[in-house]
Amino acid sequence: MLCQFSFQNFKSYREETTFDFQASSVPEFADSLITKDKCSSLLPVSAVYGPNGGGKSNLLLALASLISTVVKPIHDLEKNRKPLIMQQRVAAEPFLFDPVSAEKPTEFRIFFRTEEYEYRYYLAVLQDEISAETLDRKKIGGKKPAHIFYREGEEISLGTILKKENVNTSINAKMPFISFLAINYNIPVIAEVQEWFESCIIRSYANPMAEMQIMVSDDAEIKKSILLLLNDLGIDVDDYRYDEKEKQLFLKRRIGEADYELPFSHESDGTKKLIAILPVLLVALQEGRLVIIDELDAKLHPKLLRYVISMFQNRKINRYGAQLLFTSHDMATMKNTVFRRDEIWFAALNDCHSSEIYSLYEIRREDNERVNSTAAFDKQYLEGRYGADPYLQSMLSGGDWK
Repeated sequence: MLCQFSFQNFKSYREETTFDFQASSVPEFADSLITKDKCSSLLPVSAVYGPNGGGKSNLLLALASLISTVVKPIHDLEKNRKPLIMQQRVAAEPFLFDPVSAEKPTEFRIFFRTEEYEYRYYLAVLQDEISAETLDRKKIGGKKPAHIFYREGEEISLGTILKKENVNTSINAKMPFISFLAINYNIPVIAEVQEWFESCIIRSYANPMAEMQIMVSDDAEIKKSILLLLNDLGIDVDDYRYDEKEKQLFLKRRIGEADYELPFSHESDGTKKLIAILPVLLVALQEGRLVIIDELDAKLHPKLLRYVISMFQNRKINRYGAQLLFTSHDMATMKNTVFRRDEIWFAALNDCHSSEIYSLYEIRREDNERVNSTAAFDKQYLEGRYGADPYLQSMLSGGDWK
């Protein structure tokens, strides 16, 4: 489970930027949180809003860049331990609107949790070469973290666990040490980190071809779940099959006494989007994976988007700590009946043309109080009160805080 992600000098982000999945001390929707003894509660969902060009997608790309930098060498050599779902290589591109940043490394820091341990991993990349890398872990509830390895340039320092394994420290400058270890050794601590990175699902619906890439399962239980969900969402489908000869998915509907099949390509855009995304979400919920989706709301009715969000917020459905991080423009879902204040994030450009992010919970009113949990989030956002949509802010007048 993702706890926190920080990065700097990546695309439109120049300064260190931190995104947090750790729950704040707010009372709303407490029963939706991912909880565990002796550690902080985590959010099951976070949505990122903001204007076009504000940095929403780049936030997700930064996380995708770190994940793919670790996973791609492993996958290329077919050494992955978990099946990858829709990951793709994202290069670490620095901030380019000043003469200094282009010569500095892009830095990533990630804090995530497994069943028994909390891991902190740091990676710095400069012109496709690894300039620094660190991995530490701590037993959940423990006080002192264990140093797994530290890398600075060509020098690699090993912690006690790796010293016992007699591992090689002479590696390619472009290869993360964590990836090298995963490829060449069978070390439990490394395998656990590897599997976490490999479990992450990355999807971008800013790319129209994404809806044509479908996961099809013949497993009876999975198929049954997909069909039940489609019907719950108002898509009347009795069955589906994939025709190998035609390389086409067909959906079956029973109308009257007859069965009819319709090619997937003939379905509505909303139906195609649902059929493309539901199998991915089901896998995430069944296996406790992190799902990262750009423009999740594209072509989805707001009620369908709410349904998807509610699956992750429902502890009876989300039993294994799956998490959903997505970008959205859908104001109909920015409601206090849908989200906690710390589940809503904004991305926007500052005066230096660099992106920044902040959560709704962090925003202070003029009286220095936080935004009320009962406030009309969508209305106040459209009025420009949250500072993440300068276009609308100049068009709409403000009002009193509620």
